[in-house]
Amino acid sequence: MREAMATAVVGDDGFGDDPTVRELEERYAQLVGKGAALFVPSGVMANQIAMRILTQPGDVVIAGTFAHVVAFEMGASARNAGIQFATIDDNATSLNLGDVRRILAGEDDHLAAARAIVVENTNMFAGGTPYDLDQLRALRSMTSLPIHMDGARLFNAHVATGISLADYAAPVTTVMSCLSKGLCAPVGSLLAMPSDLVDAARVERKRLGGAMRQVGILAAAGLVALDNQVTRLAEDHERAARLGAVLRERFDGVQPVTTNIVTLEHPSARELAASLETLGVMAGTVSPTRLRMVTHANLTDEDITAVCEAIHRLPSPLEMAGFAE
Repeated sequence: MREAMATAVVGDDGFGDDPTVRELEERYAQLVGKGAALFVPSGVMANQIAMRILTQPGDVVIAGTFAHVVAFEMGASARNAGIQFATIDDNATSLNLGDVRRILAGEDDHLAAARAIVVENTNMFAGGTPYDLDQLRALRSMTSLPIHMDGARLFNAHVATGISLADYAAPVTTVMSCLSKGLCAPVGSLLAMPSDLVDAARVERKRLGGAMRQVGILAAAGLVALDNQVTRLAEDHERAARLGAVLRERFDGVQPVTTNIVTLEHPSARELAASLETLGVMAGTVSPTRLRMVTHANLTDEDITAVCEAIHRLPSPLEMAGFAE
């Protein structure tokens, strides 16, 4: 990636003439079956641009309670797009269609009208679960509202399920993917959409401070990511499965592991994370009661073995409750 960045042919992307950026955008748009794509600094910005081009201030957007755009972007959608969310429990594979239907029907009862829907693939909070494609298609068939897919880890879903990126993206209006997670690029995400939305998306990118100049040096790393890092994600999934199996031996509340994320629902999640840190393992929490571990390219099988050994050394549930085993 660093070699590709050092030798990248660049132009001024502010004027749309950086050839490496254009190549990356066209490659992603083709992969997901959309008319156009836009390179942006981060997944958060991609989500925020989608909210701004698909909605108007005051609109209601249906999304999961712990969707990234709802819970992990510091209220950005309210500040940047002036929207409000109608949230649905998303501690599962997909949005409950009955709950979606109930919210959609609320307009007839003088409730604020829903004007867009967000789905997350994979569902980070639910342990990196790929979105169920049949459920996504059913969601598309029940409403004409625009649907945005936060596909920060869409490539993980693709590798885990064998479902093509284009099939996953076909039911949605806009889709974004991060290049800087499992695909290993240092910076960047991509937002794909119908061709008639891309000019508006470029305006919103500039308004959010995301217009860049000779950014082909970053896009070059993204092209390497698409060329070399997609199939490698299966290694991350296998290592995460090892961690999940060992964690399940010690604790209840481990979500099924299907991609590169391992989550544990536990009342002392933060204490467990602190205990792991003392054992040389960096883990985090995504709520006061949910521990998260993520596997990535910088980990080896030997690293996973060391983490598994650390998990075996964690205090048991009884010990954490103050009782000796």
